[in-house]
Amino acid sequence: MSRPAPAPAPVSDGRYAPPAPAHELTVVSADGAPLHVEVHGPENAPPVVLSHGWTCSTAFWAAQIRDLARDHRVIAYDQRGHGRSPASAACTTHALADDLEAVLARTLARGEKALIVGHSMGGMTVMAATTRPRFQEHAAAVLLCSTGSSRLVEESRVVPMRAGRVRTWITGHILGSRAPLGPVTPVAKSVLKYATMGAGSAPHMVEACARIVHACPRAVRHTWAGVLAALDLDHGVRELRTPTAIVHGASDRLTPPVHARALAAALPECVGLTELTGVGHMTPIEAPDLVIGRIRELVTTYVTAQIKEGA
Repeated sequence: MSRPAPAPAPVSDGRYAPPAPAHELTVVSADGAPLHVEVHGPENAPPVVLSHGWTCSTAFWAAQIRDLARDHRVIAYDQRGHGRSPASAACTTHALADDLEAVLARTLARGEKALIVGHSMGGMTVMAATTRPRFQEHAAAVLLCSTGSSRLVEESRVVPMRAGRVRTWITGHILGSRAPLGPVTPVAKSVLKYATMGAGSAPHMVEACARIVHACPRAVRHTWAGVLAALDLDHGVRELRTPTAIVHGASDRLTPPVHARALAAALPECVGLTELTGVGHMTPIEAPDLVIGRIRELVTTYVTAQIKEGA
């Protein structure tokens, strides 16, 4: 019996090559699940916490980390089962909230405020944690990138059919497939680009995304797909009383802009919705400068402003 091919490594050079962290640590969640955490940048700089999406890893934030770590303390962690965090039997939105709380408790001082950024499932992690004590203690502001709170499979446009029960059934089976993604080939990159990125995405962006997504174990991909298919975090959105900005790709097929508009309408304190023309689901990779700029604006307005007020 042949062995499966090794998981592809992230790109090794250029803007999307993951930078070396200042230090790494293992954070233990409430149920004992270990989480890989990286800290980048100066120790006393304003903190930014990055929570990645389904099938991704800390490598997904490479462009943001490279820029922000010059003058921010950037904390990035691998969701359970992703990257260097081992798979866990507990795969629920409750567990995602536990994990974020554990990371905040371990990496931030008591009462310290941070900007929390979530992409896709990372944004759903934030929505699941909105009423948690540690989240409320540490969240000065939130940036949600390319995410939604419910009806993910029903609204997805990955399958080019009219909305309805047949499209929902097919989409659910595709996204939740147990089949291996295989090596990163030109065909595989074309499929990934169609499903998750804008048509104008540069080849080096597609390559970076493909390497990250294909590295996710298929059992992990399948299990979390089931969680996302049944997602209902609308209540969490209504409880997110922290200033929250949204960035969303206008060409996002996986979580179409209807999700971003619903979030903006439901959030108690939405401080801006930015829809990016020609951009798909992978906003931090497809539009790195805009995401970096929005992070910097939010840190200046809500994190460093609070630090000065408390000085």
